[in-house]
Amino acid sequence: MSSGGTAHRDLVRNKGAVGVVALDEVGRVVLIRQYRHAVGQRLWELPAGLRDVTGEALELTAARELAEEADLRAAQYHLLIDLYTSPGFADETIRIFLARDLTAVPDESRYERTDEEADLEVAWIDLDEAVAMVFRGEITNAAAVGGLLAAARARDEGWATLRPADTAAI
Repeated sequence: MSSGGTAHRDLVRNKGAVGVVALDEVGRVVLIRQYRHAVGQRLWELPAGLRDVTGEALELTAARELAEEADLRAAQYHLLIDLYTSPGFADETIRIFLARDLTAVPDESRYERTDEEADLEVAWIDLDEAVAMVFRGEITNAAAVGGLLAAARARDEGWATLRPADTAAI
C-alpha cells in the first residue's frame, strides 16, 4: 500500500480500450445502445472496443471500432481524454477520440455484427442533447459520460484543448 503496508486485493489486468465521439457537421454524435449482461440492461454508449489486435495503433483501433459498430469512417481524429475505468480493481485504460469529417462505410464493406453487437441500436443525437441525457441519468456508461462531456467542452473552447491522436498513452 502507499503507506508501505500490505493488503490482499483482487486485480483485473486488461488490454485497454478505445472509444469514439463521432461528431458530424451539424453537431450530432453517434451513440449505440447495446445490451450489457453485467448490469442486465441496454446502455447508451460510444462506439468502442478492446485493444485486441496486438501492436495496432490506438487511432487505428478507434477507426476499426467506429466502422464495425457505427458503419462510419472519419478523415480526422484527435485525442479527447484518457481514463482509468475502474482503478480500484482494474488497470484498464480507455482512450477517447474525437472523430470528424465522417462518411458512411459502403454497404458491401460493412462489418457483419454478431453476438452482443448483432442488435446494436445506432442513433444520431445532438451533442447538447447527449450531454443533457448524461445529467438526466439516461447515459451512465463511464466512457460515454467522459467522452461526451469532454467533446462538449472542447467544442465550447473552439477545439483548442484537442491533442494529436498519436499522443503517448497513459
